[in-house]
Amino acid sequence: MRHYRVNVNGTSYEISVEEITAEEAKKSAAPAPAPAPAPASAPASEGATTVSSPMPGTILSVSVSAGSTVKKGDILMILEAMKMENEIMAPCDGRVASVGVQQGASVKTGDMLCVIE
Repeated sequence: MRHYRVNVNGTSYEISVEEITAEEAKKSAAPAPAPAPAPASAPASEGATTVSSPMPGTILSVSVSAGSTVKKGDILMILEAMKMENEIMAPCDGRVASVGVQQGASVKTGDMLCVIE
């Protein structure tokens, strides 16, 4: 066990550090957490339009919910990518059958955002 005194921003701390072997470090290393599963998406019915993410980014806001009626050009959600806010608009008139993302979700190119019937 080694003891050290560390000064951080003018405050002094006394710490103790235990030395371990490389073998012990390998044993105690925790496995990486599994990535969170993607939200379950409802299968698109015949004639339904799937709105996919055009680029990777983060969903800042979702303006629609399942059952909402939309017109072509209505804003469905805001996607932030590379510090830019991109409006994801409805490609057609219809009713939102399902929404596959929520505010704060990270999406990749091609991820399903919502389905319009």
